Amino acid sequence: MTCIAKSKFHHPQLPTNELGLTYRDYEGSMSTLCAGCGHDSVGAAVVQACFELSLPAHRIAKLSGIGCSSKAPTYFLGKSHGFNSVHGRMPSVVTGANLANRELVYLGMSGDGDSASIGLGQFAHVARRKLNMSYIVANNGAYGLTKGQASATADRGSLMKGGKEVMDEGIDLVSLALSMGATYVARSFSGDKDQLVPLIKGALSHQGFAFIDVLSPCVTFNNHKGSTKSYDYLRDHMESLISADFIPVKSEITAQSEPGLSKDIFMHDGSMMRFRATDDSYDLSNKQSALNAISEHTGKGEVLTGLLYLEPGGSDLHENIQTVCEPLNELSYKDLCPGSEALDTLNKSFR
Repeated sequence: MTCIAKSKFHHPQLPTNELGLTYRDYEGSMSTLCAGCGHDSVGAAVVQACFELSLPAHRIAKLSGIGCSSKAPTYFLGKSHGFNSVHGRMPSVVTGANLANRELVYLGMSGDGDSASIGLGQFAHVARRKLNMSYIVANNGAYGLTKGQASATADRGSLMKGGKEVMDEGIDLVSLALSMGATYVARSFSGDKDQLVPLIKGALSHQGFAFIDVLSPCVTFNNHKGSTKSYDYLRDHMESLISADFIPVKSEITAQSEPGLSKDIFMHDGSMMRFRATDDSYDLSNKQSALNAISEHTGKGEVLTGLLYLEPGGSDLHENIQTVCEPLNELSYKDLCPGSEALDTLNKSFR
């Protein structure tokens, strides 16, 4: 049996972040996914985002379900907490973990089968409860582990590798997340790192339920002519909503730009960002505008990407149900079992 291990050697002059860590410190095991799988690109974007945000790896909890996408967390953030749960049940597990310890950064990795089929109900409820987490779906429209059958997100009329046409309507997880109450909603393409990394950084920094649908072509079973989830189709039909980046909190940088014109701004780290002011026809804080824009571009055969919705000042589950700030394993016995009087008072409040 041949065992392939990732080399621990890296160039001694690799750039470091605020914690003194390099990009390599956020990597995981050697990937066993198909060569060219979009999921590996998603994982690389997660690594880049966590590195640039200087997140301590031991403060991150990554959770997944079942499928090629749910194998992917093995290949990034190797020094973080990890839990590979039951098919479609990752939202329940991450909810329990989050309620027990709100101090961790929670990252859920799922797929179109894991979230849009067996886990559809779980996905809908974790969104409506506004759990404070980042939920990424690596969406390829096919069941890669079971030889490429059409998943619930496959577009009607597209062809699977065996030549069978998809007859059912595809589920749009972005529209579902919007309608169920997600407070940060985005869509991207695994092959567009410049767009995907800032979106992940924004999601990880968002207080509330952040959802990113990443179209991630399956090179083995769904990358052929006739597929609407192939690399060629997505490159030809992507329509980026806005050009955006994520800027962590630092001293204020101010600038003015005219609608439709670009302006170059130098950041704290010396890098340059090019801003383009959008017009007033689209409002990131307007949920209906987002749904209308998605529907309009879908009707044109286009895939709308970018940050689609951001709820200003949104709340999360902990705020809504008024949980304690301390992790449950740090609470004393008296806090956890306050006695019969406290129980009586609680019971009376429900009468």
